[in-house]
Amino acid sequence: MNIAGYFVKNTVISWMFTLILLIGGLMAFTGLGQLEDPPFTIKDAVVVTLYPGATPTEVEEEVTYLVEKAIQELPYIDKIKSLSTSGMSQINVTMKNHYGPNELPQIWDELRRKVNDMASSLPPGANPPMVNDDFGDVYGIMLMVSGEDYSYRDISDYVDYIKRELELIPGVGKVSLAGKQQEQVFVEMSLNKASSSNIDPQLIANLLNSQNMVSDAGNIQVAGDNLKIRTSGGIRSVQELEELIIPGTEGDKLIYLKDVATVSRGFQNIPTNLLSFNQHSAINIGIAFSSGVNVVEVGKLVDAKLASLESARPAGMQIETMYNQPNEVDRSVSSFVWNLIAAVVIVIGVLLVFMGLKSGILIGLILFLTCLGTFMLMLQAEIELQRISLGALIIALGMLVDNAIVVVEGILIGRQRGQTTLEASQAIVKQTMWPLLGATVIAITAFAPIGLSPDATGEFAGSLFWVLLFSLFLSWVTAITITPFFAQIFFGAQGEQQQVGEAKDPYAGAFFVYYKALLNICMKYRWVSTIAVIATFVASVAGFALVKQSFFPPSTTPIFLVDIWMPEGTDIRETSKVVEQMEAKAASIDNVEFVSSTVGKGFPRFLLTYSPEKNFASYAQIAIRTTSFDTLDKVMFTFRDYAENTFAQTQLKFKRLEVGPSTDAKIEARISGPDPDVLRQIGAQVMAIFNATPATVNVRHDWRDRVKYISPVFNETQARRLGIVKSQVDETLKFAFTGVNIGVYREGTTLLPIMASLPADERVNIESFESLRIWSPAIGAYVPLQQVVDGFEVKFEDPIIQRRDRKRTLTVFADADFAYDILPAALFNQVKPQVEAIELPTGYELQWGGEYESSNDAKESLFATLPLGFLFMFLITVFLFNSVRKPLVIWCCVPLAIIGITSGLIILDKPFSFMALLGMLSLSGMLLKNGIVLLDQINTEINEGKEVFQAVFESTVSRVRPVCMAAVTTILGVLPLITDAFFESLAAVVMFGLGVATILTLLIVPVFYIIFFKVKYRDYKTF
Repeated sequence: MNIAGYFVKNTVISWMFTLILLIGGLMAFTGLGQLEDPPFTIKDAVVVTLYPGATPTEVEEEVTYLVEKAIQELPYIDKIKSLSTSGMSQINVTMKNHYGPNELPQIWDELRRKVNDMASSLPPGANPPMVNDDFGDVYGIMLMVSGEDYSYRDISDYVDYIKRELELIPGVGKVSLAGKQQEQVFVEMSLNKASSSNIDPQLIANLLNSQNMVSDAGNIQVAGDNLKIRTSGGIRSVQELEELIIPGTEGDKLIYLKDVATVSRGFQNIPTNLLSFNQHSAINIGIAFSSGVNVVEVGKLVDAKLASLESARPAGMQIETMYNQPNEVDRSVSSFVWNLIAAVVIVIGVLLVFMGLKSGILIGLILFLTCLGTFMLMLQAEIELQRISLGALIIALGMLVDNAIVVVEGILIGRQRGQTTLEASQAIVKQTMWPLLGATVIAITAFAPIGLSPDATGEFAGSLFWVLLFSLFLSWVTAITITPFFAQIFFGAQGEQQQVGEAKDPYAGAFFVYYKALLNICMKYRWVSTIAVIATFVASVAGFALVKQSFFPPSTTPIFLVDIWMPEGTDIRETSKVVEQMEAKAASIDNVEFVSSTVGKGFPRFLLTYSPEKNFASYAQIAIRTTSFDTLDKVMFTFRDYAENTFAQTQLKFKRLEVGPSTDAKIEARISGPDPDVLRQIGAQVMAIFNATPATVNVRHDWRDRVKYISPVFNETQARRLGIVKSQVDETLKFAFTGVNIGVYREGTTLLPIMASLPADERVNIESFESLRIWSPAIGAYVPLQQVVDGFEVKFEDPIIQRRDRKRTLTVFADADFAYDILPAALFNQVKPQVEAIELPTGYELQWGGEYESSNDAKESLFATLPLGFLFMFLITVFLFNSVRKPLVIWCCVPLAIIGITSGLIILDKPFSFMALLGMLSLSGMLLKNGIVLLDQINTEINEGKEVFQAVFESTVSRVRPVCMAAVTTILGVLPLITDAFFESLAAVVMFGLGVATILTLLIVPVFYIIFFKVKYRDYKTF
């Protein structure tokens, strides 16, 4: 008794296994987490070092170079990119691909230690480096809080209250705020009044610092008690600051701070980030979810919490949603679940038509139980329901019934020959159990390069492999265990009655008659058939050049983004004015649901594939959501025409949300070398080529235009006589124009910086530099600034210095215009030879980034494990047949699948993307699986004593129904994916590739077999 007999006879075990799959699967499905896209680890950290007052070149040479050198000593580094700007160094560190979420925390600790150890070697005036590795948080819910008649302080107070409440919700991992303005205490000191009283401004700074400082007065023992001593005099309100007495002034008269300065409370004059929603200033509340949760359920809890807090919302203050991942996930998962249900219905429908009512229902039941069992394994492996895992289930559906079809087909044939269901079950399971296992392992191994690929793309699509591994292996288990058990229930225990001497031919139908004739022709004219197939193969390889190339498609979420770059050096307030005009226009366009903007930096990361832009005063981004995906293109075209024609001085980049890992631009040319002037010259040549190529847009480079700056000429000789140093001149100028931080005001949990500046009526402008006065310690009085400054020069400098792997690198960007029917890969092929024809000076080099680099990296990681995978698959076939020639018969057909792949992509006009490449790999597994089942049948019949040609012919005929059923169910199972933007190319590859592969299995494999083994032809009618 084999395993089939065990499950047929032990009904309690069989029912228990069935109930475990049924009940456990349903419970697991409800307990699975739900996400829009699968998580992947962001292997980046940023090291930020402030060096106030330093030029970008000084920052690069004195700070960035030293920090990079220390970081490079770590063995985990993949690449280092740095950005040196005025007063700030930002170094982006990317770790090697094979380090995952378990190793990274330790790596970040080592990075911090390495950076902290080198901090002492930084120049005086440079702040300690700060390491930020918190890039993995995705704020799946983006709320915008605004109030037209409310101040920032009112909105901020309400936002802080909402934040505290939201943080208590189970499943919420983090709540972050963006767009809040820094509240400050302003001390506007009149230079005229300070001069008349001869007050050193440093006295005021020292006064404010010491008065509001927390200090320890010690303790005293009194009557056995140890009492703390706490001195009164702390500042309890901003108004009390004005009553402070300025120490050290001449004469007996007391001078209060209010005599020379006005103290007020407000928000910073030059903001760092401004947010708006539907043309109202807003503060963003970003909600990140804990790992592994069902974001749809957490989203409902968030909605319920906000509803319960509605009574606390001030009238006129609005909480609006910019992005709601739970809604997107619910919509996405629901769509996929319906696709899954549709695929199941299609598969069962096909089985009912071709295999009869009972067989169809039986295999459909096994399919349903296998899917439920897969959910149980997904729950244990912590794989959520998301785009990739659900897509994997749909891809697997057709393959899941393969094993059950073979077993049920064998049982039916055995019953037709008079065997009992038990005997037929035991016979077919004994014959096919190990070949089916080998074929299943091969089908799983075909997807292994995806699960084993260490880069971000492999991690993103890795759940495809694991879901297929669980489902396909479980399909083999259910095929040899409960399928025979249910076959006995459905078909009865006894076989079909036959009269003595009667041998019923199960392959006597019309379809089999025509198929036998076609197979006979192919085997009779074996070399003609082979040449015809090879010719078609060569034509398909040549025709593959006509197939469009792509990496990952854009998302179908009806949101598009507009990056806006003003001329470098533009004040953030001026950038905001331009954005306000653009928002007003966007809001007036039909089919626009909302318009939101951020000025100064990108939005918080609301998608894992979205990379926020760093801080730049000249940068802004607008997010526009349309009423549906169908209206997105029209709105985008309308808004682009307006923006490009109205704001000619801006650089605009229109982009849709990405599905997979994204890059800064689709086409990137990186030029590395030592001299910034030469880099700019080469960059200009590359930009000229890009601009001259039709369909290119967003052409720009990351060093931006050079900017002007004012350089006061410091007279050191005269300054020494007056006791003035350069830093005093800088402080005086900063005090006059921007404001100087001279202390901290404490108010409960809030620490407000105290900013000293001139009052508005004395504030110096560019025309009155000479009227500015500076305190001279030597004479104890104010002197005109012009006594220590011999004039002002206007100079130019590079505002941004980019480095990559410790080399100065200028990157030129370009994208494919969505108004043209051209993919980035095709556009890249046009510009690549022209750019590479530029003669580079010695010491300069060109590298390609963008989609080209990402795609190559992904394919390189994929193909790194591919040879080992194919070797393993080949060894399995060798072990199964104890032969090399027999496996070669099947393997010779694997490359021929390109015939169907090329035709499918061209006919359906789909690009060959990364997902199509995965589909191509899966095809090899499907083709090998069918071939193994066929060759196993040939071996069985030869071992039973049949003549070889007859065994090959009849075995092939006997495999027609299971092979065709497996192919048809798989093809129709993935049919719902043909309309999905992410899976469309994979679906096209599987549908057409498998269709051709099935024909190859049923016609060409037997032809190759008789050629390899030199089998003599016989007319099939003679046996």
